[in-house]
Amino acid sequence: MNVRTRFAPSPTGFIHLGNIRSALYPWAFARSQGGTFILRIEDTDLERSSQAAVDVILEGMRWLGLDPDEGPYYQMQRMDRYREVLAQMREQGLIYPCYMSVEALDKLRERQMAAKEKPRYDGTWRPEPGKTLPAVPEGVQPVWRFRNPIGGTVAWDDKVKGRIEISNDELDDLVIARPDGTPTYNFCVVVDDIDMQITHVIRGDDHVNNTPRQINIFRALGQEPPVFAHLPTVLNEQGEKMSKRNGAKPVTQYRDEGFLPDAMVNYLARLGWSHGDAEIFGREQFLQWFNLDHLGRSAAQFDEAKLRWVNAQHMKLTADEALAQLVKDLLARREIATDARLPALCGLLKDRCDTTVALADWVARFYTDVQPDPAELKKHITEGVRPALGMLAKMLEACPWTREDIAEAIKETLRATGLKMPQLAMPVRVVVMGTAQTPSLDAVLALSQRERVVERLQNA
Repeated sequence: MNVRTRFAPSPTGFIHLGNIRSALYPWAFARSQGGTFILRIEDTDLERSSQAAVDVILEGMRWLGLDPDEGPYYQMQRMDRYREVLAQMREQGLIYPCYMSVEALDKLRERQMAAKEKPRYDGTWRPEPGKTLPAVPEGVQPVWRFRNPIGGTVAWDDKVKGRIEISNDELDDLVIARPDGTPTYNFCVVVDDIDMQITHVIRGDDHVNNTPRQINIFRALGQEPPVFAHLPTVLNEQGEKMSKRNGAKPVTQYRDEGFLPDAMVNYLARLGWSHGDAEIFGREQFLQWFNLDHLGRSAAQFDEAKLRWVNAQHMKLTADEALAQLVKDLLARREIATDARLPALCGLLKDRCDTTVALADWVARFYTDVQPDPAELKKHITEGVRPALGMLAKMLEACPWTREDIAEAIKETLRATGLKMPQLAMPVRVVVMGTAQTPSLDAVLALSQRERVVERLQNA
């Protein structure tokens, strides 16, 4: 079987991490099986769909490297195809016109609920042998309903939820075309999946209730349905379903906040799938391991602290040159020019950062005039330490500018003044870098500009 999967978002809101996970798994399954991954934009909700939301989908997937092999296809561009299939279904008697008004349908549901029955369409306009239909009202355009099978069950073996069986008697005759002829969601999805030869539908479990209806439409059209895998919900940190309404951020915001795409893929992969106890892995390893048998059945909860930890691990594993390019771009937006020191600076500082934005903040100290915190200055720059700072400035002015020679100049200053390393190192850090917390002092100074270091020590 040539595996063909799809991601079919609706551009009615900005795509967030819960949505993009529903793209990651079908992408990974297609890649792991040498198959085809398709992007389909389900944009039939004209009132709520927006080009801005489409742009975030495309941009977010591009950033994460979830590139489709086909698409994007847009449902609004396939309307002629849907109408063609509707015409075929009319000819085959698979659908029928229903003239029940919205008001009549609402009253029917009220009566059913009062009688503690499940609210559902009662088949008033469904043609049956020997049945007399009501008179067609004048000037009313009907909806078109699908003749759902009567009796029996719809069943499928879900790759996440296991065996699911629904009685056909629980399903009423679904509206698949509105009075103006525009098709409805469940019908469009089936036609698309047939035309695109989708073999596996991997999507959120909010679609479980649609699945039996879609399976019946597949079979009415003479097609076997694909394999289904319904993913549990992603919850936010408050335990609510992740959504824009509940504060979820567009996926592209994580890019802007300095997260690495491979770290995001790693973190998202673990939100509903696992391979033993593996926490940190690269994209290639993920694709080697991934299958549908290890998808979790329980809702996964987003944890930003865990995401930051995963990102920090990936930053440590990322080549200094690659980080340097990301940091260079970030600093360019702040109008800070960099130089050949940048890769080495990233290598020195990356272990203490959890995002590239945090790394850029650190690196910026080497290219701008830092302003030490007055409280730090008062604490560390005392009359007793100022002579040592002046002595160190003179030694650094004359010594070769290497880490080893700088380390020797610091040791010589300590020997001459009788100070302990923290008594000298902390003031130097505050004066040169604006903070008492930095990596090894000799490494920091070696990557700083000599003139700037000497000037700041002399003026302390």
